[in-house]
Amino acid sequence: MRIRYAARTDVGRKRTHNEDYFALLEEERLFLVADGMGGHASGDVASKLSTEVIGEFYRTSRDPDATWPYRYDPSRSYAENRILASICLANERIHDASMRNRHQRGMGTTIVAFHLNGAKAFIAHVGDSRCYRIRNGSIHSLTRDHSLLEDWKDARPDLTEQEIRDFPHKNVITRALGMRETVDVDLSAVKVDDGDRFVLCSDGLSGMLTDAEIHEIVATHTDPEAAVAELIDRSNEAGGDDNVTAMLIECRFT
Repeated sequence: MRIRYAARTDVGRKRTHNEDYFALLEEERLFLVADGMGGHASGDVASKLSTEVIGEFYRTSRDPDATWPYRYDPSRSYAENRILASICLANERIHDASMRNRHQRGMGTTIVAFHLNGAKAFIAHVGDSRCYRIRNGSIHSLTRDHSLLEDWKDARPDLTEQEIRDFPHKNVITRALGMRETVDVDLSAVKVDDGDRFVLCSDGLSGMLTDAEIHEIVATHTDPEAAVAELIDRSNEAGGDDNVTAMLIECRFT
């Protein structure tokens, strides 16, 4: 498989510093977007630390004799165990750091991880950073936000679009790395088709643009760099209420 990708992050129009962070591990075909929280320096510490810990684990776990920090689940594949263990380890490190340093107390971060493994992609996430797949003229979210809004929608399936727009706690997330000693990670796997494009983003993008707008922007560009640049620009034009990060991965079979 041949891949092209691009990523960009921006502070937005309303914030004074950027707590988002992204990372690309080319040799592992692993792509990460994190959105920190906790205020002051804490949010960006948590988001950066999450990607560093995950990257460190991927490098050390190449050794078949390496000790894993969590029990290997024989019902899951090596790739699944690896991505889950790396994120659980990041949660542990962030939580421990916040307990040791009072200035970082309460820090945390969302994470969305995308790992290409042959003709399959594994998507793991905690929080409200998302992964979309664009295929055959349509866009589909491969993640479900861990948020009060999504819980409310589950409890009230008859909600109108207006009621959803007026919900006062849209940005309250129910799960993040560092919030507790342990974390539940949602993991899914999808078959990758020729021409599939995947968008990873923080809620600074998905909160400013509709899924249809994200699709329209990506579909307009053949160059991933141009696509992510316009995604950032359009998010800022729509208000830029938050830090915004966008990553685009295009998959082609040669």
